[in-house]
Amino acid sequence: MSSPVHEQADRHDPVYDRLHATPEFAELRSRYRGFAFPATVAFLVWYLLYVVLSNWAGDLMSTKLVGNINVALVFGLLQFATTFGLAWLYSRFSTAKLDPLAAELNRRYEEER
Repeated sequence: MSSPVHEQADRHDPVYDRLHATPEFAELRSRYRGFAFPATVAFLVWYLLYVVLSNWAGDLMSTKLVGNINVALVFGLLQFATTFGLAWLYSRFSTAKLDPLAAELNRRYEEER
């Protein structure tokens, strides 16, 4: 007896399969990857820079900038700012470049069902 997950994976919607093969779907995936992959790499490099500097450049990271605020604290706060900034950028990108194409593909899917 097969599991429900396996049975569900075996079912294919022919409409979805047709849309999956369209140039529009390929463009949607390409646009998404064109943002997501570079953004992920850039963020990981930025994060790992913080980790590396914290571990091996203690003198730099402990340099006081103003009062008790040091370079490490500023880098840590910038990590949060970068996360929110990246989410904001993705939201704008998605709204402008992904959502219209996805909505069109969804409309076509609903019409063909």
